[in-house]
Amino acid sequence: MDENSLKAVGWARSLPLNTEVRAAREWTRGHLDTLGWTRTAPSTTDDVLLTVSELVTNAHVHAHSTAHLLLTWDNECLHVTVHDSAPGLPKAREVGPEATGGRGMFLVGLLADTWDIHPCRRGKDVTACFRPPDTVKRQEAAGQPR
Repeated sequence: MDENSLKAVGWARSLPLNTEVRAAREWTRGHLDTLGWTRTAPSTTDDVLLTVSELVTNAHVHAHSTAHLLLTWDNECLHVTVHDSAPGLPKAREVGPEATGGRGMFLVGLLADTWDIHPCRRGKDVTACFRPPDTVKRQEAAGQPR
């Protein structure tokens, strides 16, 4: 395999409606630990875990769907994808200071390096990408955009 070949590792888990979001966070934390992120990038780990909570909650609460959680690490970026079966696309909402919810996609936009929505034939995928701090520093030193 030459140096330009993509090496990736991934994990997938289905989280039915009756699954607590905490289970998604714990499962994700375990995989981040195998990557060394919980030790070397604790702040990024926290951002990933909050994003997982928000995306799985959206799948359960708004889409009334099983959340299919996929983590993919390609040595540059951790792609966190949640698929649900609802056709409607999530949007950041304007919420007042007294609102107790409605900030999930706003938070994802703040926490992730990038994020995107991909409509599918049977629902949608929401993907947020995270780069550990050392990857961001290497890209900035090379003059590449974050």
